[in-house]
Amino acid sequence: MAVHHSKVLIIGSGPAGYTAAVYAARAALKPMLVQGLQPGGQLTITTEVENWPGETTIQGPELMQKMAEQAAHVGTTLVSDVITSVDLSKRPFVALGDSGDEYHGDALIIATGASARWIGLPSETKFRGFGVSACATCDGFFYRGRVVAVVGGGNSAVEEALFLTNFASKVYLIHRRDTLRADKTNQARLFANPKVEPIWNAEVGEVHGTESPLGVTALSLVDTRNGSSRELAVDGLFVAIGHDPATSLFRGQLDMDADGYILCPNGGTATSVPGVFAAGDVTDKIYRQAVTSAGMGCMAALDAERWLAHRAAPVHAEAAE
Repeated sequence: MAVHHSKVLIIGSGPAGYTAAVYAARAALKPMLVQGLQPGGQLTITTEVENWPGETTIQGPELMQKMAEQAAHVGTTLVSDVITSVDLSKRPFVALGDSGDEYHGDALIIATGASARWIGLPSETKFRGFGVSACATCDGFFYRGRVVAVVGGGNSAVEEALFLTNFASKVYLIHRRDTLRADKTNQARLFANPKVEPIWNAEVGEVHGTESPLGVTALSLVDTRNGSSRELAVDGLFVAIGHDPATSLFRGQLDMDADGYILCPNGGTATSVPGVFAAGDVTDKIYRQAVTSAGMGCMAALDAERWLAHRAAPVHAEAAE
């Protein structure tokens, strides 16, 4: 087992983690970033990205590779390991990797992200990024003048459906019940929009499409009352049934909301434990965009730098033993 120490330890390698690394490295903090199971995060399973500043169009994996290269170029140590446990009661903070190595950080930035909940169909997985999406803000632009469906019944689903009316000619909102969970204001806006047609008491049983090129053409809808099935012709499916933040490592050690998102009071990135900062989708349940995650990564690095500058010289755990 090896022990690695850094002034700033970053867990997570999406836009938030890599941006935090760039800023921490440029502040001469020699950060160490543990990349996790999916280096690059959700953007590595995204195809075209058209809303990243400075890039007309770029593939998601290419964008994340560029971020990783930039972080390494300015002095970040990138580590291919998966953190399996953390101890925030110790100073420096201690994270244990799946490799058996320990990672110590005088300050810790959590950028582990969140993942969309999916329906769980093999056909849904097959067409992910090719007609199936979990982000209307990211992909709605590609459906100008086309017919799309949104699955869900909460505020997120209603907001996704309303956003899509800016592009699509028709938006179906598919919900397994006959009433929505969304707040009344959002429901009123939805029902007043002539482009939106709710489909009640229905679940998506299958996603159909073309093979070459991959693309969605229809959905099989199953009636939740009697089990009957029918097909609905659509060009795209947006799944809006929630997100799960990757915060299980930190439960019981950091303050979180009821959904497991890390709480950062006062609009910053500082958590309930001094010296621990959170950035990106792990704390942001509203915007969930690559560019906002990157911005929060910058904030976390600046907050960590200021926190380190205002505290006493760190006492290493191995020196105290």
